[in-house]
Amino acid sequence: MQSEKSAIPNANSLRGFDVVDTIKASVESSCPGVVSCADILALAARDAVVLSGGPSWTVMLGRRDSLTASYSDANANIPSPDDDISTLTSKFQAQGLSTTDLVVLSGAHTIGQARCVTFRDRLYNEDGSGEADPTLSTTYLQQLQSICPSSGSDDNLAPLDVQTATKFDNAYYVNLLNEQGLLTSDQELFSSNSSSIVPIVKKLAQSSSSFFSAFPTSMTSMGSINVLTGTNGEVRLNCRTIN
Repeated sequence: MQSEKSAIPNANSLRGFDVVDTIKASVESSCPGVVSCADILALAARDAVVLSGGPSWTVMLGRRDSLTASYSDANANIPSPDDDISTLTSKFQAQGLSTTDLVVLSGAHTIGQARCVTFRDRLYNEDGSGEADPTLSTTYLQQLQSICPSSGSDDNLAPLDVQTATKFDNAYYVNLLNEQGLLTSDQELFSSNSSSIVPIVKKLAQSSSSFFSAFPTSMTSMGSINVLTGTNGEVRLNCRTIN
């Protein structure tokens, strides 16, 4: 089967598969054929948030692993860094997620980095205009242009959160208010002037506790999308391939 790892939103982007392999090998040595890769991913996501200074939550378990993959679904359904607010909202709604989930889960961009190729157009040719995105602050634009030239250096990295790149906090939302969202899909949450979304952004920017309270709820919702349980699917012995 064609792997979803090679889909456009994932290619040269996703990392950490070796960590998942290590966890899976350890679990299999102690408890073979019981804990799915899907559950390991859900638990690892929670623990990564906690280790980065974020909130904890109870992860529902019992997922089974898929017997298939869909390259086309990954391309169609995973949000793109270039998506506008209408497209983002539609993609989340198609998975049963609300506009609140959209804003809250986007806050995961408080940690991590993005490749130059994913935000270059904002710096030099927004929507084919030959100009920079006007929703970028001047100083931030200059900072990003020093990292990401108009051509080449596609793999140069910039932090998704310019303030606290390795700390899980609500600085991501403060950045949006200051026109310092790295990706188009980030800044759209605020600069789109959506009457249903901007108030959520402002609330989370003002209150770290509000973000920490909302994030577990939205993660639980996302972790419940199209889950396989019971006799559906399988428990993979190797997360990279079906049994």
